[in-house]
Amino acid sequence: MLRVLSTHLFLQHRLHPGLLELAARSGAQAVEIFAARQHFDYTSSEDVAELAEWFSANPVQAFSMHAPLFPDREMGRAGAPGVNVVHAEKSRRIESMDEIKRALEAAEHLPFRNLVVHLGEQMDGWSPRTIEFAQTALEHLGAFARPLGVRLLVENLLSEPTTPEHLKLILEMGHLDNVGVCLDLGHAHITVGVREAIATLGSRIASVHVHDNHGMRDEHLWPGDGTIDWPAAIAALKSLPNPPAKVLEIGFTLYDAHNAQEKIEAAFARLA
Repeated sequence: MLRVLSTHLFLQHRLHPGLLELAARSGAQAVEIFAARQHFDYTSSEDVAELAEWFSANPVQAFSMHAPLFPDREMGRAGAPGVNVVHAEKSRRIESMDEIKRALEAAEHLPFRNLVVHLGEQMDGWSPRTIEFAQTALEHLGAFARPLGVRLLVENLLSEPTTPEHLKLILEMGHLDNVGVCLDLGHAHITVGVREAIATLGSRIASVHVHDNHGMRDEHLWPGDGTIDWPAAIAALKSLPNPPAKVLEIGFTLYDAHNAQEKIEAAFARLA
C-alpha cells in the first residue's frame, strides 16, 4: 500500500518545500495536500507554482488534495460558514461547490489525481433531500474534476449522512461509479467500527485516513496512541482486491519539529 503523508500535520504552518522534504525523508512516497488557505493558498498562483516545481523535481507523488473545509484563513473562527455541499440553503451549496472548484483548479499545475470531499458537516441529518444534494454535488464536481484528471473520493465523517452504509447508498443510487471512498479509520472507530466499515465499502476504498483515538472523539493521534486494533485493521485492508493508499493524517497540535521525522517513520513502520 502506498505510504502517503497528509500535510494536515503542518496545518499551522504555510506549506513550503521544506515541509515536503521532511515528508520525503520520513519515508512518505506521496503527499495529500490539505487545502486550507492559511496553510496552502490554492488561489495563489505563486504558491501553486512553488509546490508544482518541487513535485516536478522529486520522486514523491502528489497523490491527493483534501478539499477545503472553510473558505477563509481562520478555519471559520472569524465566523465564515463551513464548506457544505449538502446544506439546506441552495446559496450555501453553490458557494461551497465554487470554493471546492477553486481548489480543484490547482490540478492544472499540481499533479494530484484524487480529491477528498466532505459531504456536509457533523450536525447534518439524513433525509431524501440529503441524498439528492449529495448526488447533485458529486455529479457537478465530478464533471469539473474529470478534465483535470482528478477523481473524487468521499470521506466517512461522524455525521448521519456519511456513515459507510449511507455513502454506499448515495453512490449506488446515483450510479456514481467514478467516485471512490476515502475511508477515515479514526471516524470509523468512533462509529460503526473499522472492520465493519471496510466490509461495507469494500472495493470502493481508494485511500484510508490513518490516525488513532480512544473511540469517543476525533483526536487524530499517532497510530498506537489510541485503541484501534491496528494489526486487524491492516489485515482487513490488505484483503481488499486493490489495497488502498495509507494516508497518515495526524492532528496539527501534535507536530513537533524536533521529532517529526522519527514519529512519521515509526507510524509508517507500524502500518507495514
